[in-house]
Amino acid sequence: MKIILSRKGFDSAIGGHPSPVLPDGKMLTLPVPGDWETLTYSDIIAPGGRSYAEILEDLDSGAKKEREAVHLDPDLVRGVRKRPQNWLPAFGQGRAAESHLENQGVARGDLFLFFGWFRHTQEVGGKLRFQGDDNGFHAIFGYLEIGDIFCASGAAKLPDWLNDHSHAYAAARKRKNNTIYVAEPNLSFHPAYPGAGVFEFNERKVLTKDGESRSRWNLNPEIFRNVKISYHSENSWKDGYFQSAGRGQEFVIHADEKVIEWASSLIKDASLWQH
Repeated sequence: MKIILSRKGFDSAIGGHPSPVLPDGKMLTLPVPGDWETLTYSDIIAPGGRSYAEILEDLDSGAKKEREAVHLDPDLVRGVRKRPQNWLPAFGQGRAAESHLENQGVARGDLFLFFGWFRHTQEVGGKLRFQGDDNGFHAIFGYLEIGDIFCASGAAKLPDWLNDHSHAYAAARKRKNNTIYVAEPNLSFHPAYPGAGVFEFNERKVLTKDGESRSRWNLNPEIFRNVKISYHSENSWKDGYFQSAGRGQEFVIHADEKVIEWASSLIKDASLWQH
C-alpha cells in the first residue's frame, strides 16, 4: 500500500495566509483560486451556512471574493454545494504532479492523506479572526482511499455525476495526463468509515514539530525512517525533526505495516465533519 501526503489549500504563495481551524474544531481547508472554473467562492458553503467568500472576507480583512473562481479540489464534503444522488468524493491531478504519482505506481487501494497550512481562529465581534500571533502549522485535514481512476483528458468519457469536477472542465481536459481519483464508498480497512472525509482538529493531525517552523515535522523515526518517501532522503532527518520538502505536491510513502497502522489509527481516532 502507498500512502500519499498531498499538499493542498492556501499557502504563502497562493492565498497568502493559512486555512482556518474553526472555533468548533472543524478544519476548513481553503481551496485555491480557479483558472477556468465557473464555480465561485460564493457557491460553496461552509458549516453553519456561511459561504467560503464570506469567511475569506473575514480573514482577509474585507477582501471581496464572491465572484472569484475556485478550484474545489480535493472535493471531499457533499454539503458544500448541490450534488447528484450518486456523487462520490474525488481528487484531480495533472502535469508533473500526476506524472510523479504514475511513476510511483499509485493505484486503486492506495490512500491520500491531504495536508495544508492551518491556524486556529476565534469569533470576534461576529467576525472570524485568526487567534494569537503564531504563524500556524502543517496538519492533515482529510483523506481519500482510491477507488476508480479516470483519465479526464480530451474526449475521455466520465460518469455524468463527475462532469462538474474542476478537472472535468474543457481547459483541464487539454492536459494529456489529466486524471481524477474517485473515493471508494467505504474504507477497505475500516468499512464503517466513508472512503473519504475531512477531520475535526486534534493534536495527532499536526505534522509540524512544536516550536519549529511549519515545514519541520514531528515524524516518528521508528515508524518512518526505514521507508521510502518520495522527494525526501536520509538527509531529510535532522536533529530532532524531519525536514519536509519545499517542492512537490505529492509525497508518496511506500508504506510498511508500521506506516499503515499509523495511517489507520489516524483515521480511526478522528471525528469527521459533514454538512
